[in-house]
Parts: sequence; structure tokens; C-alpha cells
Amino acid sequence: MKLSDLGEFGFIDRIRRRAESAGVRLAIGDDCAAVDLPAGELLLTTKDLLIEEVHFRRDWTDLYQLGKKSVSVNVSDVAAMGGRPRYLFLGLAIAAELTVEELDTFIDGVLDAASGYGVLLIGGDTCRSPGPMMISVTVQGTVPEQEMVCRSGAKTGDAVYVSGTLGDSALALRMMLAGKELPNKLAEKHHDPRARVELGRALAAAHIPSAMIDVSDGLVADLGHILEASRVGAKIEIDALPLSREFAEALSRGEASRDLALRGGEDYELLLTVPPDKEGPLADLARHFALDLTRIGQIRDKGTGFELVNAAGSVYAPAEGGYNHFHS
Repeated sequence: MKLSDLGEFGFIDRIRRRAESAGVRLAIGDDCAAVDLPAGELLLTTKDLLIEEVHFRRDWTDLYQLGKKSVSVNVSDVAAMGGRPRYLFLGLAIAAELTVEELDTFIDGVLDAASGYGVLLIGGDTCRSPGPMMISVTVQGTVPEQEMVCRSGAKTGDAVYVSGTLGDSALALRMMLAGKELPNKLAEKHHDPRARVELGRALAAAHIPSAMIDVSDGLVADLGHILEASRVGAKIEIDALPLSREFAEALSRGEASRDLALRGGEDYELLLTVPPDKEGPLADLARHFALDLTRIGQIRDKGTGFELVNAAGSVYAPAEGGYNHFHS
């Protein structure tokens, strides 16, 4: 079915009938949504924009995966502040050639991912795009006032940890650009990343991180945001970076580099700084989640700067600092 046969408001109503709204005062169908906030909690709000041929290519990913990823990359920001994601707003600029059935598949992915995170789709907007497909997602969450984790709390002497593995999504992108088939794990990390919501919430509730951020633009860039906000420096051991088996094999074949793990974006792992007396509780939490939380360095005085070193102590300089939309 052509979207023109259904019309904008018919398409919105099609989404409204599928979206759950239990516990919401007012959801899709009015000028604004209206929700109640839990007592003693702060409202967190984040937005991401995904543009065809910039963030995704439809010949590389199916629309269901794209719908899921559009949710996860936003939810990850709430996880990075120790929050619980609750509500989602979806804006779509729709390419003319997309059919209603293809858009239904995209919405399937959005709703399935949202349900997996306990998030409700309660508003948004649609319009026609004269060019590429554009996806705008806003996620709102809440966090107890005394448990919110910011970028600005890192202190000299804190350890630097990261969850999971690094560089897999960037390696997947490199392989797709080269026309190579992706191993399943790399394909999943790139097309269907999982935001670390439960981990972020548990870390915040236990008051473990002094600062935290999700790795979306690359380790170097995102740790740089923490260092800038906290006014500190850091020393990172590049040989300690956690790598998947697939990444390590590609590294040994010369098909990947340390730079991909350092500056490759879209890992959506949590990067956190941890005071020395919190490293024991952090290890307990890692065992509980059956997830690697790897110590990769230490926070130092601001005057020492940001240094990357190898096992021999030699300084390593990556080719670039991380992804930046406005750098060529």
C-alpha cells in the first residue's frame, strides 16, 4: 500500500492503535503527551537524529533492525546517567518510495525494542521527505535525585572501566564498506546494539561510578568528554582494551587496528570512572551480570593530560580522536 493511500493521519492512527499507553495520562492523539513522574526522581531527556546515508544505509540493514537500533541508541544515553527509560517520541521524515508495509516493519522494530526496555511510545510526528529517510527519537527517563551519574564527577586516582568489548561496530562498518560478509556477532553489534540499561541502573543505585558515559563516538572522544567535564587527565593502557574474539582475529590478520577500538563509534558500552574503594563492589556487580567490566586505566591530574600507552610504556597516538559529524 502506498502511504498516499493511507494519509499522514491514517498512518499516525495505525501507530497509535499498536502502541501501549498503560499508566500514561495522555498518549498519542493530542497536542502533547501527559505523564506522571515518580516522587523524588528527576526527568532525563535525550534526543538522537539518524539520517539515511549518514547513520545508516537501507541496503545494509533491514527496516526492523533499523527500528530497534533507533530506540537503543537513545536509551543508551539514559543508561549512562543511571536512569530508567520510560517514554519515547518518534519523528519520521519518510522517503517517498517507502510503502506502508515497509513502515510497519520499521515500527515493529521500534515497538519491540521499546517493549524490551520497558519504554512506551507516546508521541511524535511524521512528514514526507524529498530525499533520504530521517529518524528523530526522543527518550525520557527518570532517576532518583541522589543517584544520577554525570560526566563531571571523576577524581584523580579513580580507575577507568568499560563494559563489554570495543571496536566491533566500527569493524563491522569497515567490512561492509569493503563488501565483506559479517560474522553474526559483528553484525549484531552494529545493526542491533543493546543499551546497558540494567547495568547502568545497578551501578547508579550502588553509588559506584564517579562519572559515566556511553561509548557512542569512540572511547577516545567519549572519555575526553568526561575529562573535560571533570577537569582531570587520564592514562589509558591500550593493551588492556577488551576485544571480542572476532576483533582479535581481524587484528591478527591485519584487517583491524587498535584505532578502531579506540575511536570507532557505536559500541554503546558504558565507560565509567570508579573510586578505589568501589572496585570491590564493581567486581561483585560484574559477576552478577555475567559481564566483563575491564579496568583500562586511571584518572590523573589535569596537568598530565590524556595519555595512551602500550604495555612497554610507550605513548601511542591514534590517527584521529573519535567521530565528529562536522569533521571531514
